[in-house]
Amino acid sequence: MTSEKNDFTQGSILKKLSLFMLPILGALVLQAAYGAVDLLVVGRFGSTSGLSAVSTGSQVLNLVTFVVTQFAMGITVLIARYLGEKKPEQIGSVIGGGVVVFAIISAVLFIVMVAFARPISILMQAPTEALDLTASYVRICGGGIFFIVAYNLLSAIFRGLGDSKSPLLFVLVACIVNIFGDLLLVAGLHMDAAGAAIATVCAQAVSVVCAIYILLKKNLSFQIQRSDFRINSQCRKFLGIGLPLALQEFLTQVSFLALCAFVNRLGLEASSGYGVACKIVNFAMLIPSSLMQSMASFVSQNVGANNHKRARHALFTGIGIGLFFGCIVFVLVIFKGDLLAGFFSADPAVVQNGFDYLKGFAPETIVTAILFSMIGYFNGNNQTVWVMIQGLVQTLLVRLPMSYYMSIQPNASLTKIGLAAPTSTAVGIVLNILFFLYFTKKNKEKSFS
Repeated sequence: MTSEKNDFTQGSILKKLSLFMLPILGALVLQAAYGAVDLLVVGRFGSTSGLSAVSTGSQVLNLVTFVVTQFAMGITVLIARYLGEKKPEQIGSVIGGGVVVFAIISAVLFIVMVAFARPISILMQAPTEALDLTASYVRICGGGIFFIVAYNLLSAIFRGLGDSKSPLLFVLVACIVNIFGDLLLVAGLHMDAAGAAIATVCAQAVSVVCAIYILLKKNLSFQIQRSDFRINSQCRKFLGIGLPLALQEFLTQVSFLALCAFVNRLGLEASSGYGVACKIVNFAMLIPSSLMQSMASFVSQNVGANNHKRARHALFTGIGIGLFFGCIVFVLVIFKGDLLAGFFSADPAVVQNGFDYLKGFAPETIVTAILFSMIGYFNGNNQTVWVMIQGLVQTLLVRLPMSYYMSIQPNASLTKIGLAAPTSTAVGIVLNILFFLYFTKKNKEKSFS
């Protein structure tokens, strides 16, 4: 059964949501940190071409990682739902089926990223000087994609069980391994972007071993049988939740890859500056992202327990938390963005280009606090088809067209390109408010019928 500390259906919403969110935030901070370390070490000890390669290559890796994370959200929501419904005996087959499905996904990604690393880099319009290094980075990460996928699957399982502390522990180990790997391979052996990719894969491999060990030692309220490891009836259920999210995230990340390609056409310094800005953006988005993941588990348990009112209160609590910190991050990014960019590169032109992008992006740190909390709420309510629809509207009708239009202007600037993100998010908020009103009214009518 669900332990009291992992039972989100009773007690203070603010306290329980915050305590559950903090380890998720810590894990995301560490995850962003070891991605930032790659860029930091290559920026200090590698070449400008290597910096551009890590910038572009990490965009490809981000696409894979974020899509897999959203796909795995189906497992998180389903496990939390079974805990709320007091049906823990169903969880073993969810985990077993998930392992099989994600193993197939890993095999497909391995073939695509290893065999087509150079065409992918060309499609990304990697600068000519950085093309070979970018292809090498993508190929090496593709070679270790099993560990990257496995890490995200295991994290989803732990979050569904209401345990956000264990993922924090094994990502901490991964971060330490990655830092030492970068220093050895990039600073010590001068392997540039390839060294950063090898360090990333090794770090993920160590984290997966730690995660499996912790899961096996965990005192679970259910059993995982050998017969669970097959395509079973639970697969259809978590695929029904996760597939719309994965599709939406895929197209969203494709839009960011397209944005990266638009920026790459502006030259090597713009490409490197945008890469630096993206690492800062990753940190700026940590609190909204942790809220979204926490909200899905929190809401799903309460929906399973038929406590919809508490689920709605959790949404407003999450928005309040996000807005408080979002305003602080906004001030930091818009006024000290050049200082932040200076951590990743000593090249004044690269720093300035990074700061230029951040000026346009800055409002996103506030509006995303609202959007991501609402997305987490709808994920927990199994409204993932709606999450997909609103995401596609933002991506295909706002962010992508606006960023492309801004990039082809005679006076194109990274600041104007950066404005596409908060503009599309604002549209998403309006759409989600309208759907929330409709969804709440429908639930109330259902409860009275």
